[in-house]
Formats: sequence, C-alpha cells, structure tokens
Amino acid sequence: MVKTRLRHLTRAKVIQLGFLVLAVGGLGYGGFRLFGFDAAPAGIASEAILIFLVVVWTASYLFRVVNGNMTFMEQRRRYRKAYEAMTEAELQATFDALPEEDRIKLLEGLENERESI
Repeated sequence: MVKTRLRHLTRAKVIQLGFLVLAVGGLGYGGFRLFGFDAAPAGIASEAILIFLVVVWTASYLFRVVNGNMTFMEQRRRYRKAYEAMTEAELQATFDALPEEDRIKLLEGLENERESI
C-alpha cells in the first residue's frame, strides 16, 4: 500500500512525508526515553533508526532503478502493450473485412516475402 502512495509524489505529499519522518523521530525519541534511556542516547538511537530507514528507502529506490521498475517505465510498458493490442485488433478487423480472394493474395504475398528473406 505504501508503494502505491509513494509512486506519485506531489509537493504536498513530500511535505506530509517530511512531517511524518519528523513525527517518527519524535516518537522514537519519546519511546527510548520511556524505556529508560537518557536524553543523549535516546536522541542518538532515534537518529540511527531514521538514518537506517532513509538508507533502506534509498536502497529500494536504487533497486527499482536498476531493475527498470520506475513509474515512467511501467507506464510506457503498459501503453506499448495496449497500443500493440489495439493495433493488432484493428489489423485483424481490416483483414477480416477483406474479400476471401484478397486475403489469399495478401497471405501469398507475405509468404513470398518471407521466403525471399
């Protein structure tokens, strides 16, 4: 679910995400203080967790870049697949609308071209 939310980051979503990270850091600090950590170690521990989360997030982004799973690439693949299906359907409809003798001539011509290559 988070993956689909983070795919289309607008300026407002980036600001919200920044506040969420700030809140997670504050909650982490408060949680460590509740578990008996002093102020400095609680701050260091909550910072370490936030840095770990940022590193994991960055690594997942780089993994998607290397594997080609970026939003633009996925949209392009879907568009290309839909375009090819539409084109194939139009070609099939045009072929089906041809008279039988024209179909035979077309298929024979294609077969001759294939043999000449």
